[in-house]
Amino acid sequence: MGQIGRAVTLAVALAGGTLFSQAPEFAQQYRQRIGGAIDELKIIVDDFTKQAAHHHLDRQQALEVYARSTDDFLRDRGLSMRGTLERYERLVTQQSDLGSATPVAKPLILMGSADEGILANTWRDFVPGVPVSFAGLVWAAIGFCGGWIVAALFGKGVKHAARWQPAYR
Repeated sequence: MGQIGRAVTLAVALAGGTLFSQAPEFAQQYRQRIGGAIDELKIIVDDFTKQAAHHHLDRQQALEVYARSTDDFLRDRGLSMRGTLERYERLVTQQSDLGSATPVAKPLILMGSADEGILANTWRDFVPGVPVSFAGLVWAAIGFCGGWIVAALFGKGVKHAARWQPAYR
């Protein structure tokens, strides 16, 4: 590999390291957003639970009342409330998983179970952070190595293509 190839490989590796070093910061910003979403959903869930209890029903019984209604609006409202309750439970579980994970593992949890809306909004408003934490340095090293490998493989492919001679002349 020539000097230019090494420089390009180093640049790609540094770009990969810089990009991946942001994974823990992104996970942290996502975690903050999920907390806000849970706080707002909790108000709705608690109000629903309180209203159901006022009529001597638990949540499931209240949802069944909606489902048995002959009114389309009320049946649809019941489906909407069921979706809200399920999302609330998913987010609470995810918040717990993120809270108990090591800082290095938090980005992996997001890859497996992120809420699409919260993920999109986190990405839209993401502010990069300096990777001064251990997790940031680990992810920077992963990205650096990944970038190095990609650049090296690309360089080998270019070198191989440059050496390739057609069989006919």
